[in-house]
Amino acid sequence: MSNVLLVVVIVVALGFDFTNGFHDTANYVATWVGTRALSPRIAVAVAAAANLAGAFVTTAVAKTVGKGIIDTGLATEQTVLAALIGAIAWNLITWWLGLPSSSTHALIGGLVGAALVQSGYSGVQWHGVVEKVVIPGLASPAIGFAFAFVLMALIYRLFFGLSPGIAHRGFRLGQLASGTFVAFTHGANDAQKTMGVIALALFTNGNLSEITIPTWVKISAGLTIAAGTYAGGWRIIRTLGQRIYKMQPEHGFAAQIAAGTTLWAGTHYGFPISTTQVVTGSVMGAGATRRFSAVRWGLAGNILLAWLLTLPAAGLVAAALYYPLSWIF
Repeated sequence: MSNVLLVVVIVVALGFDFTNGFHDTANYVATWVGTRALSPRIAVAVAAAANLAGAFVTTAVAKTVGKGIIDTGLATEQTVLAALIGAIAWNLITWWLGLPSSSTHALIGGLVGAALVQSGYSGVQWHGVVEKVVIPGLASPAIGFAFAFVLMALIYRLFFGLSPGIAHRGFRLGQLASGTFVAFTHGANDAQKTMGVIALALFTNGNLSEITIPTWVKISAGLTIAAGTYAGGWRIIRTLGQRIYKMQPEHGFAAQIAAGTTLWAGTHYGFPISTTQVVTGSVMGAGATRRFSAVRWGLAGNILLAWLLTLPAAGLVAAALYYPLSWIF
């Protein structure tokens, strides 16, 4: 396969990484901005730095994406390129609509859709999709919701006697650490998805004898997702920061701790889970402790619909692009 195509795939993969950064910025920046713990520009700058640091922690997720979703023996650069363009298209559509959909599931859906067209049913490692993507994808927002709900209940019980002014100032300071933790775990999980795709392209082109992650891939993916994070995703920040419910600093703190811990556990086990889903579930869990009616469940339902559409929508775009890209390259 030509080196020109390989370069195109790497450039497009980094383009996806950039859209992942600005699309998913809202996942942790919104809980800072929504509670006024940090200004938007400072929040995205801190998040970008934490994303970059997280990208170098481990490669477990990268290896899952690189060799655990589609058959590496059948995949080609055209498969990877179609998957990436499908994922980018869905990211841009949902960003424009202000919906916090999953960049993770957009990429997985793109890979599955392109592989199905290229190789049929055998092109997809279905056990890997179910065990590494579907089950963790369903469980992680529920875990984030439950963790944030319990943590928020404990906060109410332990700090019940504090005046609102003192409590709000204290939890705003706490959010500096908890929000940075979420951004760090986002970098650890999400930057690896791009690393895995680039490694897969290098493998299919014969540049790697097995799926490993070269240092230059880690650096480029880490820098790109950090740049995308700094670019910001203001439409989605508004949705998560205030439209689900009006957060106070204690809710932001609880949601960030719950989301960061859930993301770190997923990263440790090599699950490419959705930061969007985990943070949204955690935000809703923290808000539900006030009263269930405090959460705008109608908007949450729209977000759920976007999640359900992401895998098949990105897959359909990638499937439609596979043959045109094969003719071009």
